[in-house]
Amino acid sequence: MSEQPRIALQDLERFSRSAFLAAGADAATADAATRAMMHGTTLGVDSHGIRLLPHYIKALQGGRLNRNPALRQVGGFGAVEVWDADHAQGAVGAYHGMTRAVALANQFGLGAVSIRNSSHFGPAGAYAIEAARAGLIGLTFCNSDSFVRLHDGAMRFHGTNPIAVAVPAPGQEPWLLDMATSAIPYNRVQLYQSLGIELPEATASDAQGVDTRDASLADMLAPLGGAFGFKGAALAGVAEIFSAVLSGMKLSFDIPPMGGPDFATPRGMGAFVLALKPEAFLDREAFEAGMTRYLDVLRQSPAREGCQVMAPGDREWRVADERRRNGVVLDPATAQGFRDLAAHYGLAELA
Repeated sequence: MSEQPRIALQDLERFSRSAFLAAGADAATADAATRAMMHGTTLGVDSHGIRLLPHYIKALQGGRLNRNPALRQVGGFGAVEVWDADHAQGAVGAYHGMTRAVALANQFGLGAVSIRNSSHFGPAGAYAIEAARAGLIGLTFCNSDSFVRLHDGAMRFHGTNPIAVAVPAPGQEPWLLDMATSAIPYNRVQLYQSLGIELPEATASDAQGVDTRDASLADMLAPLGGAFGFKGAALAGVAEIFSAVLSGMKLSFDIPPMGGPDFATPRGMGAFVLALKPEAFLDREAFEAGMTRYLDVLRQSPAREGCQVMAPGDREWRVADERRRNGVVLDPATAQGFRDLAAHYGLAELA
């Protein structure tokens, strides 16, 4: 079989923006959604990367997503704001929310923004990293339609409910945690289906709650933690409370399924972002010295034989460097989805 072509990141970005605009989305939606997906693809978080483009276009076509949303502030107090995203593609509200959180943090020391009437926003780290790029600590929560069983449970209860934290570090890329609270994200199940790869052990269950490695039989995911999955289930609850309960939006088991069949009804999802200014707690030099020493000792600590110790984000930044140089290979389902979009909208196909 011939080797699949590698596609430059800038070509993927250009194609994505063109597809959104061709589907009738406004420029802000095309920009936000593309930025978020390209964050995922660049850093190797392919489950939440550019492969989501055909899905988002389908949601725009069906009416689930508002092509021209008008975001508005609907509440707040002091360092807290509440924004209605008007059923925008999820990245629109999340980026705006973090922009507001950073502004509030620079004024008050911290800023917290709750987002209502949003939708799937892709990689949570895309928004936390915005705060870190501004020299602040960023945190992001979101829930999603239920696909994860409870520990010892046999029904879908939580979504994959990601948590992301990004912390600036002097002279290097930020410390970056971006994790699903499930054993793996659901989008990885879809990716493995496309690639014909078996799932890792104890990450998914069939409709009866029995573990399976066959991605085509996976009906629900296991919570993070394996035999100690009660910890992952509790972390999913943290994301649920901050993103859904605090925003007054739908709980995971009340959100219409991401994969349809209904692509006409807005999903009414919530999200939560927070930015924190280190100087509200100590001077900048002390903060940066602490982060530098923490990361230096972490990376120099002894590793098990054949292993390497890494800080959260180290792997992703290495992948980003490689992909900026060499581009990426699309999985078969995504490549076909892009060809279909090109044919439907008369776009130039990717090389």
